[in-house]
Amino acid sequence: MDTLVHWFTSSLGQHVSRETVVFIISMIPILELRGGLLASSLLEIPITRAIPICIIGNILPIPFILLFIKRIFIWLKRFRLFRPLIEKLENRAMKKSTSVAAGEFWGLALFVGIPLPGTGAWTGSLIAALLEIDLKKAIIAELVGIMIATVIMSIVSYGLLGAIL
Repeated sequence: MDTLVHWFTSSLGQHVSRETVVFIISMIPILELRGGLLASSLLEIPITRAIPICIIGNILPIPFILLFIKRIFIWLKRFRLFRPLIEKLENRAMKKSTSVAAGEFWGLALFVGIPLPGTGAWTGSLIAALLEIDLKKAIIAELVGIMIATVIMSIVSYGLLGAIL
């Protein structure tokens, strides 16, 4: 993740503001809020400005994924070129869904919130959509998860003092 964050900050940073770089990183799968807060720290953006930018960037794709991903996947599977990729994404998400399915709300919140490889709002949204978790419950659980991730990654990115300020 560090390599991707460094690449985005150096490449995009030449063309747009530091805050825009962080916002874009926070919207990208795999990087999400975690990468956004790391980039914020590298770009020396104050934590009080970085957190809202990262949260908004990470939240923005969630409703679209929850509402449209199943339809998009069905449409893409009609094309031989995309079918293997879509099936691989679905299988990977469903393998990770056992912890979510067991505790639905808290399972999803913790899945999104604990910064481990392959977790986060994008994968959480995909799992929620595939498991057909109630839209409102999924969105609230993911917001809780994003808040958990924000606290953890603020401490990691800015240090304990930065997380308190």
